[in-house]
Amino acid sequence: MHMSEKFTLAGGAGNIEGVLDYPRDGAAPRGVALVAHPHPLYGGTMDNKVAVTLMRTFASLGYVVARINFRGVGQSEGVHDHGQGETDDMAILHQWMTEKFPGLPVALSGFSFGTYVQSQLAQRLAAAGTPAERLVLVGAAAKKWQLADIPADTILIHGEQDDTIPLADVLDWLRPQDIPVIVIPGADHFFHRKLGHIKSWVMQLWGHADLTEAEADAASAD
Repeated sequence: MHMSEKFTLAGGAGNIEGVLDYPRDGAAPRGVALVAHPHPLYGGTMDNKVAVTLMRTFASLGYVVARINFRGVGQSEGVHDHGQGETDDMAILHQWMTEKFPGLPVALSGFSFGTYVQSQLAQRLAAAGTPAERLVLVGAAAKKWQLADIPADTILIHGEQDDTIPLADVLDWLRPQDIPVIVIPGADHFFHRKLGHIKSWVMQLWGHADLTEAEADAASAD
């Protein structure tokens, strides 16, 4: 099991509510992961099933994981800011986590609206000379939002039957970048009954090169 603890940060529009999840078995973290949830105006919270799946995946990989509720969600103050304020708040979270866990690589992950926030943050970090280790984008919000170009090693996972963000829109966005996407047959936007595919693919593609065989087995079994 991994430990969780709640925290509050001062954001651009008031307090930000968040949760930290530590690696399983109390191991020292090998990295930091930030998780961004889906659209706040359509029920998106940090407890969304896909966001929680991403958290559990990174905790299994040995990362300390931070999730926040965006503005106006849960105990987070302020109102929805169409991605700009949310990206600012995610940048505040990034700064807080890198100060709290100095020297560790930082992975960015998000679902739906959260993919827009993380693509924007990734662009900011790269421009500042502190690029993210890697991105994991699930249900990338192509065409709905102006997604920034992403690194070539980004892990993208999309549902074949996503009627919120059609797969064709994602392919149109990725084609000029020549970046592949993992398509889960039969999966809808929320990956109903398909959440396990998200974890298994991220685990595989993240690679266990720096994990011992026992650690890799334990992570896969979580």
